[in-house]
Amino acid sequence: MNNDLLIILGIAAAAAVASPLGGLVAISLRPSSLVLSIAVGFAAGVLMGTFAFEMMPTSMELAGLPLAVAGFLLGLGLVYILDLYVNRWKMAGPEADQKAEVDRLHRRRRPRGSNVAVLAGGTSAEELIEGMTIGVGATFEPEVALIVGLAICIDNFSEGMSIGELTLDEERKNAKRRTLGWTSLIGLSLFVSAVAGWFLLKGLAQPVTGFLFATGAGGMFYLTITDLVPEAESHQFQQSSAIANAAGFLLVMVLAQMS
Repeated sequence: MNNDLLIILGIAAAAAVASPLGGLVAISLRPSSLVLSIAVGFAAGVLMGTFAFEMMPTSMELAGLPLAVAGFLLGLGLVYILDLYVNRWKMAGPEADQKAEVDRLHRRRRPRGSNVAVLAGGTSAEELIEGMTIGVGATFEPEVALIVGLAICIDNFSEGMSIGELTLDEERKNAKRRTLGWTSLIGLSLFVSAVAGWFLLKGLAQPVTGFLFATGAGGMFYLTITDLVPEAESHQFQQSSAIANAAGFLLVMVLAQMS
């Protein structure tokens, strides 16, 4: 077994385990809203730094600007369509003029699953893109895969905490079992897709690899902006989420310059 394969297996395993670990922390310790805002805000900052300093520059280097932009838009569009699907093709923020209309629709036709099922199911599907991104990254530059894997690991831990908290709000009796079930599915989705990305996509032409890497970046960008940032802000105290976000962003900037 070569060293690159060992690296990809280690990265994928760590990112996969991070999700159930975050869920267990939420169930066992019941972290305060301040801790949640810092954890989720830090994860959002790490992901944004990863897009800015690693994923998109690497994609443009491999595939050129037009293909990198096209891949990014494809990844963003795929996750956006998934989000629309689970929410019955209608979404609106709490202060939107359309909020009442969307709420009426969801009372007639509930989203496809409970709040936990929608969040965890959607995250599991997104993990397929994120795992593939780790696998693609490892095929051409293990150092990039390490930074992307670290970002996804932190993201999965914070997502696991969010799922655990939401599960406790919905049902305390079976909260631990449900949390472990959903977060384990998320971790498994990531691990399988990362390994598949390594074996199936290794040896592709550089422009194709860059395009796929940008596709992963687009999907992760959508998740960060629509899920992590609002979640962190909803728990913030004295703008704790913004400070944590900046810390995560700067960490990846430093790591990118050192790699």
